[in-house]
Amino acid sequence: MATGEALRRGLGDEVQRWAAMKRVGVTLRYMTEFGSRCKQKNLLISAQFLHKQLPIRLARRVIELERLPFGLSQKHPVLKVRDWYLESFRDLRSFKEIKTVEDEVAFMQQIKAIKRRHNNVVPTLALGVQQLKKELDPKFFSSDLEEINQFLDRFYLSRIGIRMLIGQHVALHDSDPEPGCIGLINTKLSPVQVARVASEDARSICMREYGSAPEVNIYGDPGFTFPYVASHLHLMIFELVKNSLRAVQERCMDSDKDAPPIRIIVADGLEDVTIKISDEGGGIPRSGLTKMFTYLYSTAKNPLDEDYLVADPEGAVNMAGYGYGLPISRLYARYFGGDLQIISMEGYGTDAYLHLSRLGDSEEPLP
Repeated sequence: MATGEALRRGLGDEVQRWAAMKRVGVTLRYMTEFGSRCKQKNLLISAQFLHKQLPIRLARRVIELERLPFGLSQKHPVLKVRDWYLESFRDLRSFKEIKTVEDEVAFMQQIKAIKRRHNNVVPTLALGVQQLKKELDPKFFSSDLEEINQFLDRFYLSRIGIRMLIGQHVALHDSDPEPGCIGLINTKLSPVQVARVASEDARSICMREYGSAPEVNIYGDPGFTFPYVASHLHLMIFELVKNSLRAVQERCMDSDKDAPPIRIIVADGLEDVTIKISDEGGGIPRSGLTKMFTYLYSTAKNPLDEDYLVADPEGAVNMAGYGYGLPISRLYARYFGGDLQIISMEGYGTDAYLHLSRLGDSEEPLP
């Protein structure tokens, strides 16, 4: 198997050609409606679409990975990620035209393998960026790496889209889906219920780290549901609650007073579902707010060795210390037309507003 430079040289012209091709975005509503009619014919159509679109998205990321500033493209972890993308591009381009049920099943297995190959992309790329950060003068780092942040936003947003498209196609093969689920999309998702589960998961981590955890109070109608991807919502709420728990716990560590609870409020509007997560963890200075959505800022310890790069089978990784939780959560929100905003009162606490499009008609962004 060709790898590294040999792989890159062998595919260089083809990568350039495919990167210039037109990308086609889809909406949550389209994925839901298309998947609800999931006969074999639709699986064939979906596979044919992915067979054409996935190589375009992969090729664009390969080119970006080779053109990064400050020598980042030559860092070993970045080269490793580039080679994963090249291998996946080659595998898709060498897959024959999809015409039969058997072709579609074989293709489904191929893209499952590609998704597994890319499980550790986020922490591996993070390691390369951290290596660069260690080499740079701190004054230089603070103001001149906006290009790196913009690249990472594009790269990780593209990755969310690739994994969503692959995951949705694979999940449509499920012969016994959860009630109300069409592929990865739960058409009757209760944000209050997801908030409960995500909060308990975050509290268990806080308990393990500190020996105790503040309470989390959730306000909203448990019977309210809307179509969304449960794993995306869980990831975003988990990250926000985890940050709030840590802030409150560390602020109250040496106090005799009980730790104030985290408050989660779920509001269902006509256009948006908005989830507010409030804490009394002391807030964030205004100087820190500007850094919160960059990839090189974290108040946690930086785990900088490759042994740390462990993902679960779905590719979820513990990103504490890389400073990636908030920017990646915002990308998940934006992928389906939402957003994430942080408002803080230094000396008191922080409110995070997670906006999710209820209409499902925002086309996925195509960086």
